[in-house]
Amino acid sequence: MSDQINFCNHLFNRERFETREVKVGNIAIGGTNPIRIQSMTTTDTMDTAGSVEQSIRMIDAGCELVRLTAPSKKEAEHLTIIKNELVKRGYNTPLVADIHFTPNAAEIAAKLIEKVRVNPGNYADKKKFEEIDYTEESYLAELLRIEEKFTPLVLLCKEHGTAMRIGTNHGSLSDRILSRYGDTPEGMVQSAMEFIHICRKNDYHELIISMKASNTLVMVQVYRLLVKTMKEQGMNYPLHLGVTEAGDGEDGRIKSAVGIGALLEDGLGDTIRVSLTEDPEFEIPVAQKLLQKFQEKTDYKLNYSSNFQFDYFNHNKRKTKSLINIGGSNTSIVFADLSKKTNIVSTNFFGFGYSYSEQLDKWNIFDQAADLVYLGDQTIDFEIPGTIRLVQNYETWKKQQRSDAYPFCKLEEYGENKPEGVAFLYIDLDSNYAASELPTENVIYVAETKKQQKTQTIRKFQYELAELNSLVPVILKANYDQDELETLQLYASSDAGIHFIDGFGDGLWITAPRSLVDLNSLSFGILQATRTRISKTEYISCPSCGRTLFDLQETTGKIRERTSHLKGIKIGIMGCIVNGPGEMADADYGYVGTGPGKINLYKEKTVVRKNVPEEEAVDALIDLIRENGDWIEPNK
Repeated sequence: MSDQINFCNHLFNRERFETREVKVGNIAIGGTNPIRIQSMTTTDTMDTAGSVEQSIRMIDAGCELVRLTAPSKKEAEHLTIIKNELVKRGYNTPLVADIHFTPNAAEIAAKLIEKVRVNPGNYADKKKFEEIDYTEESYLAELLRIEEKFTPLVLLCKEHGTAMRIGTNHGSLSDRILSRYGDTPEGMVQSAMEFIHICRKNDYHELIISMKASNTLVMVQVYRLLVKTMKEQGMNYPLHLGVTEAGDGEDGRIKSAVGIGALLEDGLGDTIRVSLTEDPEFEIPVAQKLLQKFQEKTDYKLNYSSNFQFDYFNHNKRKTKSLINIGGSNTSIVFADLSKKTNIVSTNFFGFGYSYSEQLDKWNIFDQAADLVYLGDQTIDFEIPGTIRLVQNYETWKKQQRSDAYPFCKLEEYGENKPEGVAFLYIDLDSNYAASELPTENVIYVAETKKQQKTQTIRKFQYELAELNSLVPVILKANYDQDELETLQLYASSDAGIHFIDGFGDGLWITAPRSLVDLNSLSFGILQATRTRISKTEYISCPSCGRTLFDLQETTGKIRERTSHLKGIKIGIMGCIVNGPGEMADADYGYVGTGPGKINLYKEKTVVRKNVPEEEAVDALIDLIRENGDWIEPNK
């Protein structure tokens, strides 16, 4: 058991990984302290009034650390003016300097404020996407060069009692790391560990570590690998969690909750930032709602253990048999629920991706169209599209016997009246079921727990099926009583996301007191955020900061308006070059600010058009997509 839980305390009971306590000004991070919430200003750091006012709005909203960009020495020096003005107005919240390419700016900031953030990928290295063939001797020489460049900052932080975040970004790994380890979680961890070892060599330990990525699978796997690596080397530094470039609106909230929530479920994380392409004060309530889920106490523990070994550092989809359009090589499906409706009509189907034209006697099917509809004890008397199937409670199904409908059975029902053909078998994970006695032929399990800690209960079921070598497909069902949409998005994404990241689940069924449109969009959003099912355009959009060279929110809106119909295309929208070129490696196309009013356009990680005037750049992006054969005309 010990080998497989080396990234968390316990797989089947949520227990927080106790880290070293690090002081950051008047607060402490890690140890037994509460999980801290932070964000970053979007103002120009040289704009004292704007930076102070925005910082105050963030702090008043509940932000416990305020980060500001310091791209050069003048911004770093200016931080003390912002700090003094905040203190004068009664705000003592710690400030963090965000440093990337300028070690001398970091050294200035370390003397003036409470914390500096450095990015190993570009603090001492250059990124040109060049593959370099290192010998052991030449690689060691590079490490010595980095140590020489980084040590002065370490000693200054140690002298002044300044904390440091070593923040590795998937999008800005150095050419050196990429050449040796590739674009992998291992490379990200090694990048951070190089800097950690230099700190430890100088007996400096006021460290907080982050491993951010816009891809939630990479983000979760790399944090797990980091903790495993730290444990093996006797380290327990606090963790800063975040999904970088998560985007805005519903997508940004779902993506953040999937990534951050998955790690919090396993007890990892000491401070979080929800990175939204919105004003930073709007990030704080989202983070607070997400953390509220993990502050709820549980009054039970699962008494379960297993010797089965899962690989939690790579994505491996569970192997299942294919039944109907579920399991096997089929994409994960989405359930819609009409069981509470009476007098169901065709227009009800609009809520989950279908519209019927009476004039043409024709169904239109949208990209986010549910695959199955649960009717409960309801019936319908009209023809449905051939792409969707109905599920009814057993007794109702038996009476109606539609060829496009399947029975939904409880265990005792199925045992007494085994139906012919495929059946959906409801498994109450809170009951005294015996996994070894569950039917395995012509059934699809619908697994549900009503417990507050859903992750651990579902994971137990995953292990039970693995030990039996079961190939039965599993639909994850979750019911929520939250009627506030944002809270529902955060809770459901956290509960379900971790399982799809870990390859468990062939479909998703969410019920809650919200509209069919909301629930359908949420289900598809979770599958999209876990890269399980791509049903829309994905925007890798940074949250903006003082380095941003254009209005990110407005520009993201313009690009979304023109491209939202391009299903499966990933578009990166970056305010500056700090992570832009790197994140382009995970995007199909990129729109990156390179100077005032100037935009560089990328095809994957290659810049193909430079210094495009901002007023022409969105049209130029569309032309680029068209030239590469990925453009389709939107339906009018």
